[in-house]
Amino acid sequence: MKATLLGATALALALFGGCTATPVPQGPMGKADLQDQTQVALQQFRQADPSLKDFLDTCYAYVIFPKIDQGALVFGGGYGRGQVFRNGQWIGWADVSQANIGAQIGGQSYSEIIFFQNVAAYDEFRNGQLTFDARASAVAASAGAATTADYQRGVAVFTLAQSGLMAQAAVGGQQFRFSPATGIATDSP
Repeated sequence: MKATLLGATALALALFGGCTATPVPQGPMGKADLQDQTQVALQQFRQADPSLKDFLDTCYAYVIFPKIDQGALVFGGGYGRGQVFRNGQWIGWADVSQANIGAQIGGQSYSEIIFFQNVAAYDEFRNGQLTFDARASAVAASAGAATTADYQRGVAVFTLAQSGLMAQAAVGGQQFRFSPATGIATDSP
């Protein structure tokens, strides 16, 4: 049991501890792969819940993480990369890291889309000040779910399960980093 706990702790630290990755994928193939994954995830979200169109049409900006991998055995962590859009145009890269502790076991992969209602919410994200517990405010994307969802503090979060199973009752948070696309203006108006 002690060896299992130590192994799980090492896994969690590897997932979220001291992460030196950058939001920007390395090399042209890494960037192209993430762009493709982002478009597939967006289509999956639209198919799961066509009512997300209202959020896409009216939000100030949004970020899509096509795949966030998460694992835990008491200690948990997760990581994913994504793309940021404003007015339907790609404006930069982002990554999300998550660390938590509590009653949890398992692993999963999921997609996440975060909508920013206004400039203030977007600026909080862009400046690295957005941190929250997504499980507390996320809506599982399913037919019609977006029709009853609303922004909280200028942010609306939707998730879509990809694979795995995880049981948890943990306290933890997601933290985000943003890196603007080269040559594209990303400042607020």
